[in-house]
Amino acid sequence: MSGIESYRDLIAWKKAYALGLALYHFSAKLPEHERFGLTTTLRRTALLLPRLIAEGYGKQHTAAYLTNLRNARSTTYDLDTQIMFAVGLNYASEEECDVLQERVAECGKIISGLIRKMELPQSNA
Repeated sequence: MSGIESYRDLIAWKKAYALGLALYHFSAKLPEHERFGLTTTLRRTALLLPRLIAEGYGKQHTAAYLTNLRNARSTTYDLDTQIMFAVGLNYASEEECDVLQERVAECGKIISGLIRKMELPQSNA
């Protein structure tokens, strides 16, 4: 038994959820004039990452799950870019953003590993 009974048991989802919370808190520090710009975009994308993993798991169909995982992986690139904008616009320090970008990269690697595992031929043994 793999010990996975719910999407909440997936390391990828746990890391993505924790990252989403961190990015949501980070976005609260952005300037007020970004409320309908970078702040909203960052929050929506941060919340999307764990949702894609959960939704894919819930579809209970390998091809659909893989599609969602690939979308989640691409979302990590989107998040990384948005964090870079926060630095480039001088809304946050490079040091603060480096920590967030490391967490984003970690999520991407975990999701990529899950994709590779799902793509392996399944044995009937």
